[in-house]
Amino acid sequence: MKLLSCCTSYLPRSCLLICLLLFSSVLRADIWVIDVDGAIGPATADHMERSLDKAITAEASLIVLRIDTPGGLDMAMREMIKVILASPLPIVGYVSPSGARAASAGTYLLYATHLAAMAPGTNLGAATPVQLGGGSPGLPNMPGSDDAKDGKAEGESKGEAAAPPGDAMERKVVNDAVAYIRSLAQLRNRNGDWAERAVREGVSLSANDALEQGVIELVADSMENLLTQLDGRQVALAKKSVTLSTDGETIHYQPVDWRSEFLAVITNPNIAYILLMVGIYGLIIEFYNPGIGLAGIVGAASLLVAMYALQMLPISYAGMGLILLGIALMTAEAFAPSFGLMGISGAITFLTGSVMLMDTNLPAYQIALPMIIALTVFSIGLLVFALSMLVKARHRKVVTGTEHLIGTMATVGRVDGASAWVWLEGELWHTRSESPLQLNEQVRVTAIDGLTAVVSKPTEGDY
Repeated sequence: MKLLSCCTSYLPRSCLLICLLLFSSVLRADIWVIDVDGAIGPATADHMERSLDKAITAEASLIVLRIDTPGGLDMAMREMIKVILASPLPIVGYVSPSGARAASAGTYLLYATHLAAMAPGTNLGAATPVQLGGGSPGLPNMPGSDDAKDGKAEGESKGEAAAPPGDAMERKVVNDAVAYIRSLAQLRNRNGDWAERAVREGVSLSANDALEQGVIELVADSMENLLTQLDGRQVALAKKSVTLSTDGETIHYQPVDWRSEFLAVITNPNIAYILLMVGIYGLIIEFYNPGIGLAGIVGAASLLVAMYALQMLPISYAGMGLILLGIALMTAEAFAPSFGLMGISGAITFLTGSVMLMDTNLPAYQIALPMIIALTVFSIGLLVFALSMLVKARHRKVVTGTEHLIGTMATVGRVDGASAWVWLEGELWHTRSESPLQLNEQVRVTAIDGLTAVVSKPTEGDY
């Protein structure tokens, strides 16, 4: 019986210990797989950085960065590359599954990883900075083009390309991008010449062509095949070289947590734009009708979330200023009508600012034009509604103060000699009249003198 009681008392502890061991085995998985999926932005960078920190804490031996992206924001991409370059763990970039791509910013990420791999049927490249707009700026003359027919052999012109067309800012951005990707190529001993062409000319490569040209190290059709090929390879880290041992290692697929998902939602330019409008209009409504109401609470919360999201996005402050000016003009029209001048100007300014708000040509980070038009129409409709209510209010009879009592009919409720009082809206008012008044007589109020109602007997037309 004593043995049975001891086993029973230690049973919960044993179960807890087993659960902790199982949980720690998950946390201490040797290989962590982190997905970079979709357009690269603040949410993607946040997910990768925090996942890498968790992998380091869990003492992982290898991180596989599974990439499938059309590109993204330069700011977020550079933050991710800084984290990769400073990582104490080896990071393998793997463009997967088949049909995926590492375009634009994804090409830079792949070049930054310690080892680069691709699945069959994937591609990389097209790394020209698209925020410049208007095609691929700064392209060098291609062999065989009219401008390149200068009598030189193809190899003689290497490194002597003519100055790229475009203005100084375009050349600076392209040259900066070229230098950046070349530095990554030199760091990882990869094909720097092709990397430069990917930036200047926007060229792309398939997986097998990338392997042949020294852009990547491996082509693997699955995660298992990739780990098999990685086994025994040496990777040079910042302070040491390590030999990868992937045979029989456990794999942990790091999911996107709620924080990154929430960040991905609010940093969507359309959502951030809507939150901004809700915040501004909510505060306007609250200021128009002061009080701790729903409009003020929702407006303040939406505006704060919108500001947090917008500071992570490439916004144009000129566009933001035009939006605020447009709303101010439309609001001023509602409170101080100018026969539509300020309202129409405000609507045009608001529309222009909304189009200019996102300072990038990346489709994933542009505000949808139907969304802009819809909110502009809504703002104009709100302005028309406010103006119509104002016009109605001006023609409405006064219902506050003593002025609204003038012209109303009253009944004499008390007579005391030469003095008389009338019932006016449920109250007895002292009266002054040019003619004597009688009890229950109907009179008309002609003026209010302090607390005295000046009355007169009505004529026949008043009845």
